[in-house]
Amino acid sequence: MNKILLFLIFLSNFAFAQMPNISTVWLNNSKPYIGTIGSRNQEIKLKINISEQNKKNDQEYFVSGYTLVDKNYTKFEGKLTITKYKDGKKKSSVFGEYELAEENKGKHSGIFKGKFVYTFKWNKDTEKIDAQSIEFIGNWKSYDGTLDFKTRIKN
Repeated sequence: MNKILLFLIFLSNFAFAQMPNISTVWLNNSKPYIGTIGSRNQEIKLKINISEQNKKNDQEYFVSGYTLVDKNYTKFEGKLTITKYKDGKKKSSVFGEYELAEENKGKHSGIFKGKFVYTFKWNKDTEKIDAQSIEFIGNWKSYDGTLDFKTRIKN
Protein backbone atom coordinates (compact mmCIF):
# COMPACT_ATOMS: atom_id res chain seq x y z
CA MET A 1 0.00 0.00 0.00
CA ASN A 2 2.81 2.43 0.90
CA LYS A 3 4.57 1.79 -2.42
CA ILE A 4 1.39 2.53 -4.35
CA LEU A 5 0.80 5.74 -2.38
CA LEU A 6 4.39 6.90 -2.93
CA PHE A 7 4.10 6.11 -6.64
CA LEU A 8 0.87 8.13 -6.93
CA ILE A 9 2.45 11.11 -5.13
CA PHE A 10 5.48 10.94 -7.42
CA LEU A 11 3.28 10.69 -10.49
CA SER A 12 1.12 13.67 -9.45
CA ASN A 13 4.21 15.84 -8.79
CA PHE A 14 5.60 14.93 -12.20
CA ALA A 15 2.31 15.59 -13.98
CA PHE A 16 1.89 19.08 -12.53
CA ALA A 17 5.53 20.19 -12.94
CA GLN A 18 4.94 22.02 -16.19
CA MET A 19 7.01 24.74 -17.80
CA PRO A 20 5.07 28.01 -17.77
CA ASN A 21 3.88 29.11 -21.18
CA ILE A 22 6.25 31.88 -22.29
CA SER A 23 5.16 31.87 -25.94
CA THR A 24 4.50 35.64 -25.89
CA VAL A 25 8.17 36.26 -25.04
CA TRP A 26 9.28 35.09 -28.49
CA LEU A 27 6.93 37.62 -30.16
CA ASN A 28 9.25 40.40 -28.91
CA ASN A 29 6.42 42.90 -28.39
CA SER A 30 5.61 42.73 -32.14
CA LYS A 31 9.07 44.10 -33.01
CA PRO A 32 11.57 42.40 -35.31
CA TYR A 33 14.82 40.99 -34.04
CA ILE A 34 17.79 42.65 -35.74
CA GLY A 35 21.21 41.23 -36.38
CA THR A 36 23.88 40.32 -38.85
CA ILE A 37 24.42 37.54 -41.34
CA GLY A 38 27.60 36.59 -43.18
CA SER A 39 31.21 37.74 -43.06
CA ARG A 40 30.30 41.25 -44.22
CA ASN A 41 27.82 41.61 -41.32
CA GLN A 42 24.87 42.29 -43.58
CA GLU A 43 21.75 43.38 -41.66
CA ILE A 44 19.00 40.83 -41.14
CA LYS A 45 15.57 41.32 -39.60
CA LEU A 46 13.66 38.37 -38.20
CA LYS A 47 10.05 38.83 -37.12
CA ILE A 48 8.10 36.15 -35.23
CA ASN A 49 4.37 36.58 -35.83
CA ILE A 50 3.08 33.34 -34.28
CA SER A 51 4.39 31.49 -31.22
CA GLU A 52 2.70 28.49 -29.61
CA GLN A 53 3.83 26.15 -26.85
CA ASN A 54 3.84 22.48 -27.87
CA LYS A 55 1.07 20.75 -25.92
CA LYS A 56 2.99 17.45 -25.88
CA ASN A 57 6.37 18.94 -24.91
CA ASP A 58 6.17 22.14 -22.85
CA GLN A 59 9.88 22.86 -23.45
CA GLU A 60 9.22 23.38 -27.16
CA TYR A 61 7.64 26.29 -29.03
CA PHE A 62 6.44 26.37 -32.63
CA VAL A 63 7.06 29.73 -34.31
CA SER A 64 6.50 31.32 -37.70
CA GLY A 65 7.23 34.67 -39.25
CA TYR A 66 9.53 36.17 -41.85
CA THR A 67 13.11 37.24 -42.47
CA LEU A 68 14.29 40.27 -44.41
CA VAL A 69 17.78 40.66 -45.87
CA ASP A 70 18.15 43.51 -48.38
CA LYS A 71 14.98 43.08 -50.41
CA ASN A 72 14.68 39.31 -49.84
CA TYR A 73 11.51 38.77 -47.80
CA THR A 74 11.04 35.09 -46.88
CA LYS A 75 8.52 33.35 -44.62
CA PHE A 76 9.73 30.72 -42.15
CA GLU A 77 8.44 28.12 -39.72
CA GLY A 78 10.33 26.37 -37.00
CA LYS A 79 10.79 25.57 -33.36
CA LEU A 80 12.59 26.77 -30.28
CA THR A 81 13.52 24.14 -27.69
CA ILE A 82 14.47 25.04 -24.12
CA THR A 83 17.39 22.95 -22.87
CA LYS A 84 18.32 24.65 -19.59
CA TYR A 85 17.04 27.18 -17.07
CA LYS A 86 19.32 29.08 -14.69
CA ASP A 87 17.65 31.01 -11.88
CA GLY A 88 19.74 33.82 -10.46
CA LYS A 89 19.23 36.38 -7.73
CA LYS A 90 19.50 39.40 -10.04
CA LYS A 91 18.84 37.85 -13.43
CA SER A 92 17.72 34.52 -14.81
CA SER A 93 18.49 32.84 -18.10
CA VAL A 94 16.79 30.35 -20.38
CA PHE A 95 19.03 28.48 -22.81
CA GLY A 96 17.99 26.52 -25.85
CA GLU A 97 18.27 25.60 -29.50
CA TYR A 98 16.40 26.78 -32.55
CA GLU A 99 15.74 25.63 -36.09
CA LEU A 100 13.87 27.87 -38.52
CA ALA A 101 13.17 26.68 -42.07
CA GLU A 102 12.52 29.35 -44.66
CA GLU A 103 10.11 28.89 -47.53
CA ASN A 104 12.14 27.45 -50.42
CA LYS A 105 12.34 30.35 -52.87
CA GLY A 106 15.70 29.68 -54.51
CA LYS A 107 19.34 30.28 -53.71
CA HIS A 108 18.69 32.82 -50.95
CA SER A 109 16.48 30.66 -48.75
CA GLY A 110 17.56 28.05 -46.26
CA ILE A 111 17.62 26.95 -42.64
CA PHE A 112 18.68 28.83 -39.51
CA LYS A 113 20.11 26.63 -36.73
CA GLY A 114 21.79 27.51 -33.50
CA LYS A 115 21.43 28.34 -29.83
CA PHE A 116 19.54 31.07 -28.03
CA VAL A 117 19.79 32.78 -24.66
CA TYR A 118 16.84 34.56 -23.07
CA THR A 119 17.95 36.68 -20.09
CA PHE A 120 15.55 38.57 -17.85
CA LYS A 121 15.22 40.35 -14.50
CA TRP A 122 12.21 39.49 -12.38
CA ASN A 123 10.68 42.29 -10.29
CA LYS A 124 9.35 40.68 -7.11
CA ASP A 125 7.27 43.73 -6.20
CA THR A 126 5.34 44.01 -9.48
CA GLU A 127 5.71 40.30 -10.30
CA LYS A 128 6.68 41.22 -13.85
CA ILE A 129 9.77 41.15 -16.01
CA ASP A 130 11.69 44.44 -15.87
CA ALA A 131 14.38 43.88 -18.48
CA GLN A 132 14.83 41.13 -21.01
CA SER A 133 17.11 40.27 -23.89
CA ILE A 134 16.98 37.45 -26.41
CA GLU A 135 19.89 36.50 -28.62
CA PHE A 136 20.01 33.89 -31.39
CA ILE A 137 23.52 32.77 -32.38
CA GLY A 138 24.04 30.23 -35.11
CA ASN A 139 24.25 29.60 -38.83
CA TRP A 140 22.13 29.94 -41.92
CA LYS A 141 22.65 27.41 -44.71
CA SER A 142 21.01 27.60 -48.13
CA TYR A 143 18.95 24.63 -49.26
CA ASP A 144 21.29 23.97 -52.20
CA GLY A 145 24.30 23.96 -49.83
CA THR A 146 26.25 26.66 -51.69
CA LEU A 147 25.86 29.36 -49.01
CA ASP A 148 26.66 29.01 -45.30
CA PHE A 149 26.72 32.11 -43.06
CA LYS A 150 27.13 32.82 -39.37
CA THR A 151 24.22 34.73 -37.84
CA ARG A 152 23.80 36.80 -34.69
CA ILE A 153 20.33 38.19 -34.08
CA LYS A 154 18.91 39.90 -30.98
CA ASN A 155 16.04 42.06 -29.76
